[in-house]
Amino acid sequence: MLKHDDVWRAIDILARQYNLSPSGLARQAGLDPTTFNKSKRITPQGKMRWPSTESIAKILAATGASFAEFVNIVGEENASAIAQRIPSLDISQSAKDGFFDAHGTPSGDDWDEVLAPHIEDRNAFALEINGNRYEPVYRDGDLIVVSPSASIRRGDRVLVKQQDGSIMICQLIRESARRIELAQVGNAAASSDLQNRDVAWMSRIIWASQ
Repeated sequence: MLKHDDVWRAIDILARQYNLSPSGLARQAGLDPTTFNKSKRITPQGKMRWPSTESIAKILAATGASFAEFVNIVGEENASAIAQRIPSLDISQSAKDGFFDAHGTPSGDDWDEVLAPHIEDRNAFALEINGNRYEPVYRDGDLIVVSPSASIRRGDRVLVKQQDGSIMICQLIRESARRIELAQVGNAAASSDLQNRDVAWMSRIIWASQ
């Protein structure tokens, strides 16, 4: 069973590995410097407070540590409580037939697996970015985790598959009963105004290892 102290201990160890204090690690990750203070680990009511997945993602991005490294620090016996293995695919393959069903969930036997944060969606999958098409938002080697069941709101980054088979990473601007307005992510960013009938499926990107 995952223990509250094990996760906080892992954050402290990660900070030391990069010659930082917990507050220095928070600051480097763009968080409030007090985010990881010992006083913040317990609520005023005396209940245990857990670090958010977002804050963990930010400290990994700031240090360059991988999620697998963080899981290893937490301890293998606790790994299943914060991590899971999900299907993984190179994004360059994602537009090919046979990898997704009509609802945008993984299908077929040609997927690899990767360690990712534990999430509720059993159909979640990961795509590995290759090349510089999506810079500066996503770079070569980054991993994005996509949840077909996650609700989507304006401003969310999404993975969109069109009826012609092409795949896009975009930010949702607005969606109506007939049209979807998107801003493509990357160094060739452009706006896309699509008819709903032209979109096979659209799923939210819920995490990125950068």
